Amino acid sequence: MTRAEPPEEGHDAQVPGPELRTEGPRSRAEPTTHVVLGYRADPHGQAVLRHGADLAMRLGAALHVVHVVDLSDYPIDPDSPDWEQQAQKTLAAEHHDVESALADLSGSWTYHAAHGDPVALLRQVADSYDALMFVVGSRGESAGGVISRLLGTRPSVSHGLIARSHRPVLVIPPHAADES
Repeated sequence: MTRAEPPEEGHDAQVPGPELRTEGPRSRAEPTTHVVLGYRADPHGQAVLRHGADLAMRLGAALHVVHVVDLSDYPIDPDSPDWEQQAQKTLAAEHHDVESALADLSGSWTYHAAHGDPVALLRQVADSYDALMFVVGSRGESAGGVISRLLGTRPSVSHGLIARSHRPVLVIPPHAADES
């Protein structure tokens, strides 16, 4: 993984290739444990981030935020001449939102953004840090969520982690976003 450099003054932030990784501030003591969090740029994703950051702080753990880049990060019109630039701006804004949300976190954190299978990417980050656990959101058991899982259009990340990993999975319910 490569460390992302801050954008030059006056230039739009660019996400290099398929992967971006940045590191937040480090605490004086090296963390003894790590927590890997799956992030989506929506209100529920913000709730997952808040709960994950709170958990990491209470455990004295480093937090590793993983955002899987998918079509929802891209503009609707693929024929737009600035389609890729719009996507880069969206990804930069999402990265900035995570940085802002974690600004007061006393421990260390990293941000990873990449294309690929969400379960595989979360497992890869967890394996590289020998993480204690995963923190992910849930779409809930709404009709749309169940249908998308049955059709395989948006498989459940939490179910995939439970089936394909030995690490515990903390699932933040959809109504957690209502707490704030």
